[in-house]
Amino acid sequence: METLTLKLRGMSCASCAKSIERAIREVPGVVESNVNFGIEQATISYNPKQTNLEKIQAAITNAGYSSDSLQDEEFISGEKDAEKDARLNQLRHLQRKVLVGTVISIVLVIGSLPAMTGLNLPWIPTWLHNPWLQLVLTAPVQFWCGKSFYQATWKALKRHAATMDTLIALGTSAAYFYSVFATVFPGFLTNQGLAPDVYYETAAIVITLILLGKLLENRAKGQTSEAIRKLIGLQARDARVIRNGKEMDIPIQQVRLGDIVLVRPGEKIPVDGEVIAGDSTVDEAMVTGESVPVKKQPGDEVIGATINKTGSFKFRVTRVGKDTFLAQIVKLVQQAQGSKAPIQKLADKVTGWFVPAVIAIAIATFVIWFNIMGNVTLALTTTVGVLIIACPCALGLATPTSVMVGTGKGAENGILIKGADSLELAHKIQTIVLDKTGTLTEGKPTVRDFVTVNGTANRNELKLLRLAASVERNSEHPLAEAVVRYAKAQEVSLTEVEKFQAIAGSGVQAIVADRLVQIGTGRWMSELAIDTSALEARKADLEFAGKTAVWIAVDGEMHGLMGIADALKPSSVEAVRALQKLRLEVVMLTGDNRPTAEAIAREVGITRVFAEVRPEQKAAQVQALQAEGKIVAMVGDGINDAPALAQADVGIAIGTGTDVAIAASDITLISGNLQGIVTAIQLSRATMQNIRQNLFFAFIYNVAGIPIAAGILFPLFGWLLSPIIAGGAMAFSSVSVVTNALRLRSFRPKSGF
Repeated sequence: METLTLKLRGMSCASCAKSIERAIREVPGVVESNVNFGIEQATISYNPKQTNLEKIQAAITNAGYSSDSLQDEEFISGEKDAEKDARLNQLRHLQRKVLVGTVISIVLVIGSLPAMTGLNLPWIPTWLHNPWLQLVLTAPVQFWCGKSFYQATWKALKRHAATMDTLIALGTSAAYFYSVFATVFPGFLTNQGLAPDVYYETAAIVITLILLGKLLENRAKGQTSEAIRKLIGLQARDARVIRNGKEMDIPIQQVRLGDIVLVRPGEKIPVDGEVIAGDSTVDEAMVTGESVPVKKQPGDEVIGATINKTGSFKFRVTRVGKDTFLAQIVKLVQQAQGSKAPIQKLADKVTGWFVPAVIAIAIATFVIWFNIMGNVTLALTTTVGVLIIACPCALGLATPTSVMVGTGKGAENGILIKGADSLELAHKIQTIVLDKTGTLTEGKPTVRDFVTVNGTANRNELKLLRLAASVERNSEHPLAEAVVRYAKAQEVSLTEVEKFQAIAGSGVQAIVADRLVQIGTGRWMSELAIDTSALEARKADLEFAGKTAVWIAVDGEMHGLMGIADALKPSSVEAVRALQKLRLEVVMLTGDNRPTAEAIAREVGITRVFAEVRPEQKAAQVQALQAEGKIVAMVGDGINDAPALAQADVGIAIGTGTDVAIAASDITLISGNLQGIVTAIQLSRATMQNIRQNLFFAFIYNVAGIPIAAGILFPLFGWLLSPIIAGGAMAFSSVSVVTNALRLRSFRPKSGF
């Protein structure tokens, strides 16, 4: 399977998005198609052996729309200059149409005031309410300002469909062409007992109001992508590169892998790399959300677009272009904004049958009013009102606009949400499982205690440490790294080993100087039938203090015991407390033995602990919690957390962890601060509340508006909804939904404690 992103043009409402989606899915080989009306993009999964870009674009063209392929570079670097110019030209074109429509509508309204009010208004020249003049004045509004509605309606008819434009074209055309008939053949209507009234101002004002609504809507929609533009704007433009011993300033597009870059205090780091000389502190808030500057020294990674604070340093470039950390963030956010939340499926289903249903209601309204009242004015007014007020645009915008703002706001706070489905599901989380090492703790354990069976005589302790550290040097486990660091601090020289083997969840073993060295858990020692009684009492003391006991056996006999402790992250205690205040059950998952695990759990305030869990058992533990009927989130950072992250309803990876864990997760915290979990859940809840508000207003607007426009209140109050008011209300509904979504930009995470 391959994934393709297309920029779409020609959409006017959610029904258009539905039509394009249907056309793409009918292409053989297309597996999934998501069209986002909010950002006018399509995300398509397809089998390249069965179809290709040209066939998919041909299907879109046949449906009456156009599309362009977004390459990775364009996708990440944002709007192309040509595309930006096209968008600005479209806005200016809309502004001109609104201006012309407004001027003509004002003239028409003034000219129609005597007929509308039944009053003698001598200050209005009689020639202004001449129907022939009104016909001429209205024609440019109807056919130039409203040209796009007719074009879209014709495209829809060719594919046997109907959209919002169909409703507007039908409604305004009914008012306009009836008026033309009344102007040209007034005697015929009089002979039929009908007054030759004209409704030119209705057609003109409705078109103008709808175009004004589109203008305001497009401007507001542009603001929903502000977070993306901010991220893209963070990029540096130039880099100071050292080549052939000379410093030179070049555009970042010309920076190559392996280049040496010099950064001075206060400058923006241009691309990603590894510090090779010098040290400093770097403000990474713009990509991690962390306000405290991070110390950097040789061997540390630096991220492009972050700001160097105090010292100067040199770094070797490791990633450029679309591979940089910032580019990947931008791409993830754009992909999330283009995805669909499950709640949107309801709106999609409604818009699928909505327009045909409205046309049927409008026809029924005309027939009923004309037959019952015998009044073509009432029949026409109610019919046009129904057609105009029923636009489903607000329904189509309700979800994607909130998702766009929500995911963008997450990126601003150092939280990458991979899809709208993850954003929606996060607010339902009931239980959150926290891996201990690297998640609750720093992930850099240190040896705090080291005891041997034979004591320290004849340097027994250092000899045993040499054997243990030589074996552990071949392991990537954090505990192994702690042993090696401890040995180096004791200036112990290490030696090569043979037949190294890592036993998952148990320990490691190897041959060192013809001796079998085995290092691991007490459970593994029992399985190997190694007697540990000599150090059992000391082990109990270590575990009670929250230290992990690591046993060392040589040639099948117990020789030593290490107590290794991993410091808690400063944010862990506060984050756990905040999660509990959000009424979430917090569970700790670890491979440590129970006494050690419970000691750590007590320190952070967690009461439910899964201890002595092997890596392959982590996913099963998450599954067991799901079997209790709970929505479960898993938080982890290691390779062995990946299956559990994938199994969880919502997988949350610590961004400082491994690429495998991040790939398996739904949400990534760019920094290691656990407060990001709290922020992600709060953001999910705020976004879902915003979406519900939008859907409520959109549904209520249509459910209440259509019957009122059809004249349901006329028998009670003698009141009919003017098509002009209907047009204004329709335009206002879309603008109000987008404006409500923009309120999410003021989201601020709450401490919760």
